This record gives sequence, structure tokens and C-alpha cells, in this order.
Amino acid sequence: MCVATVLVVSVTTAHAVAWLPFGPDGGDVRSFAADPTNPAHVFMGTANGWIYETNDGGAKWLRLARVGKRDDLVLDSIVVDATNPKHIVVGAWVLDHPDGGIFVSENGGHTWSSNAVMNGQSIRALTAAPSDAKILIAGALSGVYHSTDGGRQWAQISPPGSSEIHEIESLAVDPHNPQIIYAGTWHLPWKTTDGGEHWKNIKNGVIEDSDVFSIIVDERDPQIIYASACSGIYKSQNAGDLFKKVQGIPSTARRTRVLMQDPVHPDIVFAGTTEGLFRTSDAGQGWLRMTRPEDIINDIYIDPKNPEHMLVATDRGGVLMSNDGGFTYKPSNSGFSARQISAYAADPRNPADIYVGVVNDKDYGGVFMSRDGGIRWQQRADGLNGRDVFALTVAPDNTLIAGTNHGIFSWHEPLWQEYGASATGNIEPAQPGGPGPSDPALAASPLTKRGTAAHKTAKPAVNAPKKISEFDGPVYALLTAGYDMYAATQQGLLESASSGATWRQVVAAGTEPLHYVAAGDGKLVAADLKSIEISHDAGKSWKQMKLPQGLTQIAGLAVDGGGEIWVVGGEGIWFSDDDGARWQMVPKLNLNDVNSVYYDAAGQRVLVTANNSSTFACAIAVAGKGVQCWDTGWHLRMLRPVGDHMVAATLFDGVVVQPRMVDSK
Repeated sequence: MCVATVLVVSVTTAHAVAWLPFGPDGGDVRSFAADPTNPAHVFMGTANGWIYETNDGGAKWLRLARVGKRDDLVLDSIVVDATNPKHIVVGAWVLDHPDGGIFVSENGGHTWSSNAVMNGQSIRALTAAPSDAKILIAGALSGVYHSTDGGRQWAQISPPGSSEIHEIESLAVDPHNPQIIYAGTWHLPWKTTDGGEHWKNIKNGVIEDSDVFSIIVDERDPQIIYASACSGIYKSQNAGDLFKKVQGIPSTARRTRVLMQDPVHPDIVFAGTTEGLFRTSDAGQGWLRMTRPEDIINDIYIDPKNPEHMLVATDRGGVLMSNDGGFTYKPSNSGFSARQISAYAADPRNPADIYVGVVNDKDYGGVFMSRDGGIRWQQRADGLNGRDVFALTVAPDNTLIAGTNHGIFSWHEPLWQEYGASATGNIEPAQPGGPGPSDPALAASPLTKRGTAAHKTAKPAVNAPKKISEFDGPVYALLTAGYDMYAATQQGLLESASSGATWRQVVAAGTEPLHYVAAGDGKLVAADLKSIEISHDAGKSWKQMKLPQGLTQIAGLAVDGGGEIWVVGGEGIWFSDDDGARWQMVPKLNLNDVNSVYYDAAGQRVLVTANNSSTFACAIAVAGKGVQCWDTGWHLRMLRPVGDHMVAATLFDGVVVQPRMVDSK
């Protein structure tokens, strides 16, 4: 059921104003294509279905639209009509299964329609004939397709069901004769000279079973062909009849995704590899690496009017810009964010100081810090060595703690230090009397029941905790509760009474790792994906709770200030005021695919987000269960208050910030 149909009576909905994206900048960039009438106007394709544009050569990027209204489309190919730049055609594919299609825009990329004939085709390559803008060639897993009307109608021109001409990864068309087409497959290149009536394998000189990632034809001399493959870079001087392997690129960098020839200086060719960008100035005789070897290059744009100006599309690092012909580069990602946010923390003393952790970004990721509520960000990754960050919290002594896919880290300017890396680094029984919060306000622990005084010293060690010699496993959640910290891990629940300096095991892991931990009103609650346990004595003893009826998998856990326990999942939102003996759902709020829940103590409300067709995020008042929702314009996974507004993490697009506005009442 669409959430908009159930936000009634007790639900207040804020103005439907799309929230604003604010980074962190960077992420995966897949492709470029320029407006033929204006080389500073460049379109950019991403790995999550978004099309961006720049009107100043890449200094600033603007979001245009999400193609197909999906977040799983990889946009590797963009063609801008040379006769009408408002007409744009995009080829898309999906990472984990055969799907995708051809999408067409008639208004410069603002809206898109799917081509019915090509719907569901996994489009790995798309190009226009240089001599006739109406002729487009598409490469799909099923073969080669041809359009003579700018991408509106399509017909297959490779033999249907062919055991050879399929899984098309690259295409090129002769600059003068659109009947001559080159197609690179996952197992050698092919050529047709009659528009697809007949095909010829052009494998002479190419190592057998080579995936052909890119093919380019020299515009001035179409006899010269360059092709890149998993086995290296090849060059032909007789239109593909014979290829010779180009030397000079390290064997480890031979997975060359893209080749690009300088439009003014044809002897200059760039090779974008999985180990950086290479450049030759002598038509392939010698090559020089121009970027870091850690850079994975997906596409290259060279300004035809000023070839000194270049844009390079990378995995994780976004866009790199060069203004000296490729000799030096700098990031150019203002306005572009494709980060997958996986963790969030705020400084309790200054809520405008917020931190987010990301996954899948290696050295480009880690943790990002903002001092202004999410508007500007600085990376904090040194010492994490490319680890994914699953959880963040601010320790009682104000140290930032990160839980990663491999271990626990603490931030000590200028780098992260791994727990266990020093002599005192083993997980071991915690000693009583560890350091407490530097701010007395933090001494009021969620593990102190309402109506009692907050404890002033760390509680005694748990009886006979299991000693662990080292810890390098995943940490799925972190919690700071007064003087204490908890980590939900692969090895059960860990506790620290020393701001992360030492840790001990409170609950041994069962058959499943713990993913969630929450505390409030004297209760400590921990959960894996299928079960919840509760402790009323700070972890000394535990009792398993009954799950809400109908809940198949836990997606979030919270305890509010009144002691109610909240649990969410694909089937909705539940709360219990009797430790799970009875579960209730929020009246008149039927929100499915809920993916996060958070208790906002200052606002006395529970914040929830969902991953479904709606773009609503909701706040549920603890007292009375009144609901307020925002139509954010984004699919969210976390929602947090910062002063008088909200920030949230999107599924794949970084952080968005609520516009400052007056909510309707």
C-alpha cells in the first residue's frame, strides 16, 4: 500500500519540498557525453541510475533525473544527438542479473522514457555513427542492435542466438562509413562491413578468449584501430585484419576499460585501466601512468576545443579534472555524491558536529566529518586502510569510535588507531573505575532506570567474562550509554567502560551475529536478525523476548526514554511497553519495508525511514503516538535531528538535508 494513502487523521505531513543533497562528494562515475554544440556542457552517468550535468566543464555538477526511476541501473553509455542536444539516449544494465534497457530523453535529460523494444536488455555499449547522428548501435548480452531514427526503433543485426556474437562489451563505427561496425565481445572482436548482414572475426594477433572492453577508430585514418582487452592493448593499422600488442603498460593494469584518442593530436591516446590512467604521445610506442595506481578508470572526456581540459570518471573517487593535458589531476565533484552511507554519529556536546561512515569506497571512503550539520564534509580515513565502516559512536571521553568490517578503531588526530594494535589491545575483562564523560550531562545513563540517580562510576566487571585474544571481526552497531559503550559484533556483545580503551565480551555470539543494540530506562537490548534479548542488570543476565507476530527479519531496534522497545522490519513498526509480552503497531501508519528506527531523546520521538516506493520519513511522538511525516524526495535509510532541521542518509546518494521551512499543522 502506498504510504501516502495512510497518512490520515492523526498524521501531520510537512510541505512536499525535496530535501537537498550535500555530499560527501564523490562516488562511482561510469560515463561522460558532451553537448556537441557546447563542450563545457557535459552529461555524466552513474552506477545508481542518476544522470548529472555540468555547464562549466565539470567545476560543478547538477542532478538531472534518475533514469527509469530505479536505483540499480548502471549508466555506462550516453549519446547526445549531434543535431539536437535535447535528444539524449542512454544504455543501461544491472549489476547482478541480466536487465536494463535503452532510455530516451527529448528535453535535455530532465525526463526519460524506456524504449519498449529494448526493455530488459542488458546494454553494455552504445554509440552513434560519426557520419550520421540518426544511426545508433547498441551492444547487449544478446547481441548487436541497430537504430536508424535516433534510438526510437531497434532491430538486431547480429545473428539471433549466435554462439559467438553476443555479450557485447564495446562498439565502434567507422567515422566515414556507418556500415562498418566493430564489436568487442567477452571473447574476441568482430567486424561487419555491410551493416550487420555478414560478420567477420578479427582476432588475428589477439590472445584467445580476450574480453574486449574498448575499441576506437582513428578519425583521420580509419585503418588505425585500437582495442583494449583483459590481455592488454592492441593496435591495428589495416582496419582490424591484424592486431599487434602494444607494450609498456604493466601486466597488472591490463584490464583497460576505456581508450580515448585526443581529438586534436591523434598520436596521443589515453588508456583507463584498473590501475590508473596511462598516456601515450607516440601512438602507443611508450606509455606513462598519469594518476595513482589505486584509481580505477571508467571513462575519459577530452574537450575537443581545448584538449588540455580533461575529465576522468573513476570508481569511488568520482570525477578527476586535468587542465594540462592529463599530467596533473584534482577531484572535481562539487554537487555530485554517490556515497553509500552506513553509519551516523553526532557529538552530544555540539550536535552540528556529525560523522558518517561509508562502505564500498576503499581509500576514498572511511569516515566523513561535518562541522556545520552536514553542509560541508572532510574525509577522515587515514589508518582504516580501506575498511568499510558499519557503525559510529562518540565515546564518553569524546573520542570517535568506528566499527568496521574488520575491527574497532578510535580516532586520534591525524589518524585512526585499531583496537588490538597496541600492547593493551586485546579484548579483556574491563576494570572498574574507567574514565567517565568529560561532560557531566552524559552521566545520566540509559541503563539507569527512571526515578533513580545516575551512577557516577563505571559498573563492576561482568562475572567471568570470556577473554578474547584479539578482535578483527565485523562490528554492526555501536552504542554509548552514559559511561558505557557497547558493540554488536560477529562475536556477540562487547562492552567498554573505558571509552574504548579496553573491551570485554558480555554476551557470547549464538548462531547468528548481533546486529543491533539499544538501551533506555534501565534496559539493555540486543538483537540479531531473527531474535531479541533483554537485560535489566546491565548485561549480567539475559532473557529472550518474543518477536512481533508477522515480523520476519529485524531491520532496526530502539528503546525510548519511557522504556518502550521499538522494532522495525519489512512488515512495519512495532512497540512494546512490557518487554515484548505484547506488541502494538502505530495507529493509522502502515509503513512497509522500514529500514531504520532511532529514538530522539531531545524531541521525545522515534524517527523511522523506509525503503519502498514512497519517499516519506516519519517521526512518532512517544506520548500519544502522533505521527508527522516528511516527503523528502529521497529513499532514506537513517533520519537524525540537527538543531531545528533534519539530516538523513540516502541508500546510495550520500547525505540530504531538510530545507528550513515551517511545517504545516
